[in-house]
Amino acid sequence: MIKTVEQFNEKVAACTACLDEKLKGLDDKRHIVLCGGTGCLSSHSDEIKARFEKVLKEKGAEDKATVNLVGCFGFCSQGPFVKIYPEDTLYRLVKIEDVEEIVEKDILGGEVIERLLYVDPATGQKVAKQDEINFYKKQRRVALHGCGVINPEDIDEALGMGAFQGLRRALTMTQQEVVDEVLASGLRGRGGGGFPSGRKWQFALNVKSDEKYVVCNGDEGDPGAFMDRSILEGNPLAVIEGMVIAGYAIGAQNGYFYVRAEYPIAVRRLRIAIKQAEEIGLLGDNIMGSDFSFRCHVRLGAGAFVCGEETALLNSIEGKRGMPRPRPPFPAVKGLWQKPTIVNNVETLACVPFILRNGFAEFAKVGTEGSKGTKVFALGGKVNNVGLVEVPMGTTLRELIYDIGGGIPNGKKFKAIQTGGPSGGCLTEEFLDEPIDFDNLVKKGSMMGSGGAIVMDEDNCMVDVAKFYMEFICDESCGKCTPCRIGTKRMLEILTRITEGKGTMQDLEELEELSDTVKTNSLCALGQTAANPINSTVAHFRDEYIAHIVDKKCPAHVCKNLMEYHIDPDKCIGCGMCARGCPANCITRTDYTAPGHKLASMAIDASKCVKCGACMSTCKFKAIEKR
Repeated sequence: MIKTVEQFNEKVAACTACLDEKLKGLDDKRHIVLCGGTGCLSSHSDEIKARFEKVLKEKGAEDKATVNLVGCFGFCSQGPFVKIYPEDTLYRLVKIEDVEEIVEKDILGGEVIERLLYVDPATGQKVAKQDEINFYKKQRRVALHGCGVINPEDIDEALGMGAFQGLRRALTMTQQEVVDEVLASGLRGRGGGGFPSGRKWQFALNVKSDEKYVVCNGDEGDPGAFMDRSILEGNPLAVIEGMVIAGYAIGAQNGYFYVRAEYPIAVRRLRIAIKQAEEIGLLGDNIMGSDFSFRCHVRLGAGAFVCGEETALLNSIEGKRGMPRPRPPFPAVKGLWQKPTIVNNVETLACVPFILRNGFAEFAKVGTEGSKGTKVFALGGKVNNVGLVEVPMGTTLRELIYDIGGGIPNGKKFKAIQTGGPSGGCLTEEFLDEPIDFDNLVKKGSMMGSGGAIVMDEDNCMVDVAKFYMEFICDESCGKCTPCRIGTKRMLEILTRITEGKGTMQDLEELEELSDTVKTNSLCALGQTAANPINSTVAHFRDEYIAHIVDKKCPAHVCKNLMEYHIDPDKCIGCGMCARGCPANCITRTDYTAPGHKLASMAIDASKCVKCGACMSTCKFKAIEKR
């Protein structure tokens, strides 16, 4: 049990030495670590770990290597990963059947297995070390500190990686000094709004109250976003430490983690981390011998997207229906149970220990004038390197998509990138060299949001993309205010008519008018930003809307009602495979010829076709195309 700063220092020194021995091989052992993020666990990394342990035991090599699950490596499209210390050899796309070979050749024989190394698509060369892969070269880990290195269920490894050293320093400072440190760092909320974190803390510090609270918003709901989940899975103690520092700064003694119930691994590891911190005295009464006490609690969200809005989240914690409150008063004045409360998201709190541990200047030297530090993005969609990336603010979209993301698959042409999820907008090729920061993205018609980044290519229909996000918003609207409840429904109806070929130019005018009305009059950010995907796609892809309305065509061949499948008679050999796989029996042979001659082609009856695409996927001769 740590009761003094001296005891904490002794514990940290021992843990740091132990972790150094593992990573540098000073203990004469090899250390095998596997990605333990949700993505790799779904690809059986836990079973691969068990197989490693079994094979090492069978070969009598248990004393030659350890096996451990760590946090997310980030490079999701190449997982499951296995990394071997001290050489830092990184194997990707590892399967259970590869384990014995890795043990025999690498662990026991010292031979690198070439076939499991990453291959650079540009050069064709095999890369053995993680830091030499382009995906990682331009990244800088601050919020993701320790993820992919330490076991998230072992507090000793976290302490060896610097955990709670920021809190140790904070406890030597006054509350105002801690707030000033965060203010000077330029840290802005990573949950979407980008509000200066230090100013929020200052508001709460200035309010006199017998009780205050810190709330961590882990209700990550954007489609394709998994930043907060990965941080909680990979290094939950960093977020806990950030919460405790925030609690000390404003004078709170209790903090609440509000995490989606759909994140069971993150919730489990968070609870383990809280329990371990309590057991050694880093949570609870008189932390490190000070007069400061703090406790953490976990509450599970039921999947309501609107509960990502801070006042709706507070209602949910209180056991009420998750609906936003009118503001002011703001939560920093009257929040949880009407007490002063600061609400920060997972990534924001994960940055706080770095600032207190290394000083505000170290954090502020990275980024742009108005957006300091780094930002974590969940990079997905039509990009080669799908995964979790953390880059300095000011990195361009081109660097994100092409240098880190590896470009667009199959030589397709880049069309747009949607940043900020349903609340954001689409940015086109003309914006590829724009720096990524809070203010610049808003100026260009999008927003940072929590960090989702979905890349789209020439095969995406932008009207369909707007419809997809509007469907999501309609489902997630709490219904409290009329503009959002009714307006989003009407906008979805218009978009549906347009994608079905039933839209008119008047519909397009009404869509733009409705967008402004909903944005101006909605109560919370869900409704206020609901029209962003529509506004940005109409602004940059108006020709696609007109093609749907006037020409009754979908240029990307995505909208079913405006699309037909056609068989090219010059490519078709008449084998009939497409007809056998057609569920609607709408494909027939035309102009049957005599034996010995070339078979006639097949033909599709458009009036019967259900446009399922089964024929196109069945044809081996690429004779079927969309029109």
